[in-house]
Amino acid sequence: MELKCFVCGTTDKNRVFFECYHEGEKKVTCVRCLPSLIHGQH
Repeated sequence: MELKCFVCGTTDKNRVFFECYHEGEKKVTCVRCLPSLIHGQH
């Protein structure tokens, strides 16, 4: 099963992923997008 980052759309073939919850749904995000989710978009 291929995973896709819900923020940027990259696949797990390119990056490491983390599970998270967003708007009440279980989703996955890549390590590149994780800092913007933690600190917000600047």
